[in-house]
Amino acid sequence: MNIDKYIEIFKKTGALLEGHFVLTSGRHSSSYFQCAKVLQYPQYLSQFSKEIIKELSTELEVDKVISPAVGGIVLGTEVGRLLNKPTIFAERMNGQMSLRRGFKIDKNEKILVVEDVITTGGSVKEVIDVVHKNHGQVVGVGIIVDRSNGQVKIHEKQKSLVSLKVESFSEDDIPDSLKSIPIQKPGSRSLLK
Repeated sequence: MNIDKYIEIFKKTGALLEGHFVLTSGRHSSSYFQCAKVLQYPQYLSQFSKEIIKELSTELEVDKVISPAVGGIVLGTEVGRLLNKPTIFAERMNGQMSLRRGFKIDKNEKILVVEDVITTGGSVKEVIDVVHKNHGQVVGVGIIVDRSNGQVKIHEKQKSLVSLKVESFSEDDIPDSLKSIPIQKPGSRSLLK
């Protein structure tokens, strides 16, 4: 499926928002992909999960799927279900990404990391660190939307369904046109501190 079809789905489901947003990365942007809004529809959840699997798993051996909480959990769970593999998630505890709830990664276990949206890739990098600290092996990274247009390389086996350049700005570099719009923080990072 081409990028225009994905954007059409995001717009149709209200998942592509316009305004002034503070992203999970802390950067500011005039657009926001609220993947939870599109993934609430089973047909799109299934379609996006199958596309990620098609892009990655045919060339990978996977033992387990992991996602960063909260955004990647729904997608990661569906990818794991379709692969018939256990699915876990990492979450923040005292500001650090970690495994909780009895989740574990066995030594040399082959792990597929799944995330909904990346801008800087920070959360995915933290999840990869968790996998490595637990002596697992990251075999690939699957993403729905890469807002960096492929500039953020997290893993050699990284695939995004949609890769586009969406402008984002640091706190001290916000254009006046964006400063004049009230800030929204629709992401889940504040829930996980």
